[in-house]
Amino acid sequence: MGRLINIDNGGTLTDICVIDGEQIFHTKTLTTPYDLSKCFLEGLKKASVLLYGEERVVDLLLSTDHIRYSTTQGTNAIVERKGPRLGLIVSADDDIDRLRTGDTERELFDAMVGRRVATLDVSLEDSAFDMAIVAGINRLTAMGAHRIVVSLQGADGAKHEVRVKDTTLRKFPRQLLGVVPLLCGTDLIEDGNFIRRTWTAMLNAYLHPTMEAFLYHAEGILRDYHHQHPLLIFRNDGDSARVARTVALKTYSSGPRGGMEGARALAQHYGFKRMLSMDIGGTTTDIGLVEHGAVVERRRGCVEGLPVSLPLCEVASIGVGGSSILRADDGQIRVGPESAGGAPGPACYGLGGQQPTITDVLLLTGLIDDKTYFDGAMALDGARAQFAVKKQLAEPLALDIATTLEKAEQAWVGKVAMSLAKHTTLDEETVLAAFGGAGPFLLTDIAAAAGLQEAIIPGLAAVFSAYGIGFSDIAQQYQRRVTDLSVDAADAMIESLLEAAERDMFAEGFELEACRLEWSLVREQGDEVELREWSPGLAFPPDALDCDATFVELRVVRPIAHASLGGSESSASVEAVIGGTRRAWVPGQGEQDLPVYALSDQPAGATARGPCVIEESFFTCRVGSGWVFRINANRDTRLSRI
Repeated sequence: MGRLINIDNGGTLTDICVIDGEQIFHTKTLTTPYDLSKCFLEGLKKASVLLYGEERVVDLLLSTDHIRYSTTQGTNAIVERKGPRLGLIVSADDDIDRLRTGDTERELFDAMVGRRVATLDVSLEDSAFDMAIVAGINRLTAMGAHRIVVSLQGADGAKHEVRVKDTTLRKFPRQLLGVVPLLCGTDLIEDGNFIRRTWTAMLNAYLHPTMEAFLYHAEGILRDYHHQHPLLIFRNDGDSARVARTVALKTYSSGPRGGMEGARALAQHYGFKRMLSMDIGGTTTDIGLVEHGAVVERRRGCVEGLPVSLPLCEVASIGVGGSSILRADDGQIRVGPESAGGAPGPACYGLGGQQPTITDVLLLTGLIDDKTYFDGAMALDGARAQFAVKKQLAEPLALDIATTLEKAEQAWVGKVAMSLAKHTTLDEETVLAAFGGAGPFLLTDIAAAAGLQEAIIPGLAAVFSAYGIGFSDIAQQYQRRVTDLSVDAADAMIESLLEAAERDMFAEGFELEACRLEWSLVREQGDEVELREWSPGLAFPPDALDCDATFVELRVVRPIAHASLGGSESSASVEAVIGGTRRAWVPGQGEQDLPVYALSDQPAGATARGPCVIEESFFTCRVGSGWVFRINANRDTRLSRI
């Protein structure tokens, strides 16, 4: 087996994880939002230096079987409203009102579509129908539409959307269709809910050009460096596929899903019944839940609060991270949601940032060592950090620096802990997993504030979302709505699904016979979803149509090499190896000389009590008083409240 490379492109940092047999190498680079190909290539260069001691990207890529990639580009495009101007064709004027019922819906609809709307009378026949289509498309393109979405409601909506596509192929030159693509809602998914289906189509059309441009550019970079395999895009359903077979909307929030896949593997490995994951990056804290070995997800997900037809894992993104801006407001210290990102970043980065962040605070409290931060590759400026804290927080609040730092830390911990409690019910079986560059910082303080007794820091916490991507296989999913319970209808449906699967997997480079087929029957009634075991050859149950909608679903999986967790828990305990001390502030105890434990120096079973510091190349953790840690053979750190 060749090497595996996983890349998670975050808003502040891009994480790279290289799996080389039993060895795992990881590094980070600053995300370059103005040109994502720059940080993509820079990450590969840094990874090659780790393996070879010098920059040898060609050698790295020639020895690599699979590159899995996740990006926030789609998420950012929606958040920042940076997408193409859409045109929309619907059945009636009141359809628009149904899509603009709330403040969020109205704001996003106006940003994406605005007045570029046309209605189509589906009762028209033949030439009259064709003329109506041509007139509608001409008007939308004249108004500046770059892409056109068609979403027609009613039982025959899908049939009429096919008529629209047929008309455009006959009446418009292909060069126009290439410049102004047309997307029908039912092309993506069958969903009888007009609102969900339309938003799904519009959001996908909005994301597609940006995603397409960058990802094909990334593939071009790989070809230039002689990589022999297609780039695999990790999706928010936990699977991967090549660029050409990836629906743009499925890249939304794919980074957090990578962390959740890692959390799922971690929970299964250690037998945790309930694990709450806390992925804290530079910009956000992403909170998810693993129960009974599975990632908790919603069959019909939400994007920016908008209902969509695709399944999405239940990840709550909170505007608090290592680069979240701290500000004085009404006598209190507020945290985020604004972020300094990676550029200019926290004030201590010395890149022009003037607003204080928790990174600046922890540098001043002594937890962060400027000689070891970011693997020692980033010099930190304590004077700039102190100036920002003094100017923006201490002086407006009329507090001394020491008190300001204490309150800033409390505010940051409090916001994260409150977010955890808001996301789910916390109980004694809940284990808190902390990862991301900022996740371990104040883990025990957050856990204590949330009332939790146990926590874990994965050994690869700093790049855990990138690592988690490596648990994915190549897969595609399909569904067809059941409207007829007859054997003939079932046979026709099965044949249609298998034809689509065979075509798509061939495009991925695999024969269908080499894939695993997973069939299921899904019944929807309101917000309730029931999954039933079903496979070809079985009759549909008599009550299959006694609900809002029933679907046959097929998931086709081609397993590929991926990451794995090894090692087992040992009952033996040894004293952790102290690498030195660090003068740092401890809540309620003032400044102390804390023992520092370098993760790489610890034998399996290494144990010590807080207060102390655990450190790895890209993360630092302050273990609080009343907590004990234990490091196992996987380099995972288990923490328990005494």
